[in-house]
Amino acid sequence: MKFYISLPEPEHARGALPALSFSAHGADAFAEQLRHALADRAYPQAWLATLDEDDAEHVDPALLAVDAEARVSGSQKGLAIELVADSRINGSAFKHRMRLLAGSHWQLRDVR
Repeated sequence: MKFYISLPEPEHARGALPALSFSAHGADAFAEQLRHALADRAYPQAWLATLDEDDAEHVDPALLAVDAEARVSGSQKGLAIELVADSRINGSAFKHRMRLLAGSHWQLRDVR
């Protein structure tokens, strides 16, 4: 699937957990951080480590999925950053990663 994302105010696109949040400046850096969050098993495992034991036991395994073949491109559109992520990760897991990375400061424009 291709996910089309907009970060209207990229400076605010930060999640609640700094270690799992975007820290990027610029379209290419945002794209690379999203690609890493989708492709590297260490990213969902780092999130899992932040949960207490009881919560971790009830995590939907789909949220821990990774796609080593994920591709992400980024471009600057005025002040906004536009990202296109091509990944086999399901929509729920993708949205979860985006909330970790950007908090509520992102928009899903389209999915194909």
